[in-house]
Amino acid sequence: MDNKKADDIRQSVRDSYTKVAEASNEGDCCGVESSCCGVSSDEQINTLISTRLGYSEDDLKNVPEGADMGLGCGNPRAIASIQAGETIIDLGSGGGFDCFLAAQELNGTGLVIGIDMTPAMISKARTNAEKGGYSNVEFRLGEIEFLPVADNTVDVIISNCVINLSPNKPRVFSDAFRVLKPGGRLAISDVVASCELPEHIRTDLALYSGCMAGASLVEELETFMSEAGFTDIRITPKDDSLEFIKDWAPGRGVEEYVISAHIEAIKPASVSCC
Repeated sequence: MDNKKADDIRQSVRDSYTKVAEASNEGDCCGVESSCCGVSSDEQINTLISTRLGYSEDDLKNVPEGADMGLGCGNPRAIASIQAGETIIDLGSGGGFDCFLAAQELNGTGLVIGIDMTPAMISKARTNAEKGGYSNVEFRLGEIEFLPVADNTVDVIISNCVINLSPNKPRVFSDAFRVLKPGGRLAISDVVASCELPEHIRTDLALYSGCMAGASLVEELETFMSEAGFTDIRITPKDDSLEFIKDWAPGRGVEEYVISAHIEAIKPASVSCC
């Protein structure tokens, strides 16, 4: 992909999720056409969306109001096996929902860092952290291809329906590998392509911002992760996701091409030379 096209995609995604953050702040529906965004002014609707993704009602009650915007395609914490004292990064942290839930699993120890490229989302997440009194959660503005995090400092990387939005997925996994400690792990929920996407879907920027047009085939993702250095790669499609994906772009038939999946991998504890 050439640089101009990649920049166009990033700007489209940034603009879309700026609108999501602003709409959420105002208590409105997101208004982003063909988006995986589930933001609604109706709390019951957001609760329904998030429980369909795999969160419990207790999860939704135990975060600051406004943190859960109904975004995502799964629950990465369900596969993260977070332990007290660990350092966690959330790629594309939005309003901070998964960060706050991860922090609760740390029981006041460790650190959770949310990374997002949208200033409006960072501002929203920081406000939510202050409202919730989270002392071990911080949010940094940055792109997931170029993480503002030091080498070999992170135990777990989580992400919820964000890597598909990147126009340079090999770079995402390469930088994730860089920041993870030896033995560190990926625990990601994302949308993957179940077959080759037709051109009319791949070139639709609204569907790209909506977490559909940028989905990669499972085989491509496995290659990206393997070439970055990851081992123990597991990509597990979730057949029950087809129903809510259908709601993201009604009448477009996108659910015939993409599906939500759990994506897991390990950075080897040691790398042999030669």
